[in-house]
Amino acid sequence: MFNNAFATIPLCSPSRASILTGLYPHGNGIVDNIDRSEESHRLATFPQQLQKAGYETAFIGKWHMGNDSSPRPGFDHWVSLRGQGTSNDPEMNVNGETIFEKGYTTDLLTDRTVDYLRENHEQPFCLCLSHKAMHPETSQGPDGKLSDPNASNFVPAERHRDLYEGVSIPRRPNASSAGKGKPALSRSLEGVAPLSMETGSSDEVILGRQRMLTAVDDGLGEIYKVLEESKQLDNTLVVLTSDHGYFYGEHGLSVERRLAYEESIRIPLLMRCPGIVPAGETRDQMATAVDLAPTFMELAGAKIPDYLHGESLKACLDDCTVDGRDELLVEYYSDAVFDRIENMGYEAIRTADWKYIRYVELEGMDELYDLRNDPYEVSNLIDNPAAAAKLGDLKGRLRELVATTGGTVR
Repeated sequence: MFNNAFATIPLCSPSRASILTGLYPHGNGIVDNIDRSEESHRLATFPQQLQKAGYETAFIGKWHMGNDSSPRPGFDHWVSLRGQGTSNDPEMNVNGETIFEKGYTTDLLTDRTVDYLRENHEQPFCLCLSHKAMHPETSQGPDGKLSDPNASNFVPAERHRDLYEGVSIPRRPNASSAGKGKPALSRSLEGVAPLSMETGSSDEVILGRQRMLTAVDDGLGEIYKVLEESKQLDNTLVVLTSDHGYFYGEHGLSVERRLAYEESIRIPLLMRCPGIVPAGETRDQMATAVDLAPTFMELAGAKIPDYLHGESLKACLDDCTVDGRDELLVEYYSDAVFDRIENMGYEAIRTADWKYIRYVELEGMDELYDLRNDPYEVSNLIDNPAAAAKLGDLKGRLRELVATTGGTVR
C-alpha cells in the first residue's frame, strides 16, 4: 500500500485519462467532464503498450470519458456503460453490440469480470474493472452538467439498503473551518450559501456512498476467490485505486471535489505484488496517477515511451528506502457545474511537506499550506512573511513543473 498516493486532477474523466496515459491532463487533452468521446478514442494508453508486449487486454465498467460507450483502441475485450451508467438494469456495449441487462450494475460488472477470469487465456492478460458505484444516480450532459446538481441519490444493492442504519459519522477537525482563510471559497456569490457545517456532506450522503461501496467490496472478494481457485492469484498483480477522493464536510464542502485539498486529491493505492512486495508492507514515497501507466509497463516488460510524465514505481516497490518523487502537479480547469467554485481553475504543486495553490482566474486568492504542521489545511500562509521564501521557491518549482511537462502556465 502507498500511504501517499494522489490524483493529478480530482475530477473523474481527466483523472481516468491520466491513469491510462501516464500524462497530466494538459498533456493528454482530457481536461474536464465535458463529452470528449472523440478525444478519448485517440488516447495512447498503457493497454496498447501491453498489447505490443503480448498481453490480452480487457475493459469492463464505466469508461466515462465521453458518453459514447463504443470500444476504444487498446482493448481486445470491451464491456462499457453509456456515460455515467445506471445503478440498475444498465445499457451496456459489449464488444460493439448494445445490450440491456437486468440486475444491480455493480454485481453485473463483477459477474462479467469473474467470467473473464475463468476463461482459458493463452496470453497473459490485463483487465481494467471500473465500477459505477459509488456514484449517485445522475446523468451528465455533453457540457458536463449533472441532471442532479446535488449528486445525492445513492442506490445501494437491495441487500445493503439498511446497512449502517442510525450510524453517526465522525468529522475531521477541518469540518468546522468552513472556508476560513480561503478567499476564493469565501467569495459572496449570488444564490450560494456561505460555507458552514450545514453545507458539508450529510451523514446520509456519506452512508449512501458506503452502502454502494459495500457491493464493490463483495465483488472484490469474488474476484480474489476465482483467482485463487484458478491458481492465478500468485501470478497476478492486483491493484485497487481511484480517480479522486471526496469531501465529507471538510471545510464545509460536499460535492465540490474538484479543489486541491488533501481529502479530494488523495487516492487509495493498494497493490498485491507476489514475489515483489511481502504482504502487509507499506510505502511512504509519493505516488501519483500518472505513475501507474509506466509502472504497469515496466512490470509487464513493455516499452515505456519517453514522453510520459509519470515515473515507474517499480523501484519503490523493490525498496521502501529508495527516494521517490519529490513533487507533483495537480491541476483543474474551470467548469460551470457547481456555482460555489466558479472560476476556481488552478495549478498546484504538492511536495512532501508543502502545498501551493495558484488560482488562474482569481488574482490575490492563492493558498499556501505547511502540511507537516497543518495537515488539515486550516491556516493559509500565503501572506505570512515567515513563509515568503518557501512561497517563492514553490512558485518557481510550479512554473518549471508545468513547463517541463509540456504545459503553458495559465
